[in-house]
Amino acid sequence: MNPQSYNVIFMGTPEFAVPSLKALIASPEFNVRMVITQPDKPAGRGNEVQKSPVTEVALTEGLPILQPETVKHNPELVRAIKSIAPDVIVVAAYGKILPQEILDIPKFGIVNVHASLLPKYRGASPIPATIINGDAETGVTIMKMELEMDAGPIIGTSKKITIDQDDTSATLSKKLAEIGAESLMELLPKYLSGEITPQKQNEAEASFVKLLEKEDGKIDWNESEEIIARKVRAYNPWPSAFTIYKGEPLKILETEYHPEIQNESGKVSTQNSDLYIGKLKILKLQPAGKKPMSGRDFLAGHADIADIDLRS
Repeated sequence: MNPQSYNVIFMGTPEFAVPSLKALIASPEFNVRMVITQPDKPAGRGNEVQKSPVTEVALTEGLPILQPETVKHNPELVRAIKSIAPDVIVVAAYGKILPQEILDIPKFGIVNVHASLLPKYRGASPIPATIINGDAETGVTIMKMELEMDAGPIIGTSKKITIDQDDTSATLSKKLAEIGAESLMELLPKYLSGEITPQKQNEAEASFVKLLEKEDGKIDWNESEEIIARKVRAYNPWPSAFTIYKGEPLKILETEYHPEIQNESGKVSTQNSDLYIGKLKILKLQPAGKKPMSGRDFLAGHADIADIDLRS
């Protein structure tokens, strides 16, 4: 098959998907005919409708955009996809499960850029899971999609990257987005040309992670403080780790774990003008309705927080 003859539909929504979309657009081997992304949603304090990062790229490149409310039982979407006659659909963090009638349309199926080394961390939140579990490294899997979530055969995996001690889901996602795009461009042409045969996953090694909800960010101060520190990083930027102070949510944005300090778990204390909760030094937090601030600045205006037990 002649290069440049692969018709592609791209499906993705957040910033993670942008490098893969840009790489496909820039490659002479692919012709991105359509972008499908989730509907624009209100966000921020003003609740203004904001375009997704993928929408912004598609608009800049002048690509046709579809933003269906649902992908299941949507005959108009199916007709639109069939009208393109895609050789392949590439998905990167689209955010919705695709039905079989869409999976069956492309000649070479649907290829997914998944942010973990499958079969580990199938599901909607693989990046936070790697941080919470204290993994030393992670990577991206390029795989064929099947109806069962993230269970399809593997086309290939990226190089492994180290998870740094200060990595948050935001910083790790950015790294994985870049190597995911690199791996996609390396592996997709080889798969389409028949040079690579996708390999079945080892079901015995599969693990699953659920879609995160706002309430998952609520800190249980009875948990290990090392785990709490990881969750603070894992839940940044969303859903944000938080505790309740004076009846309002108080986001905990950045901490340092100090196992050598003899502080009682869940108990608020001060040392050298720094705010501690147990063995966690609170570097940055955000009171409800206010901007993020340092633990020191918060303590200066809320000296009464000292000695509170947040476990109760």
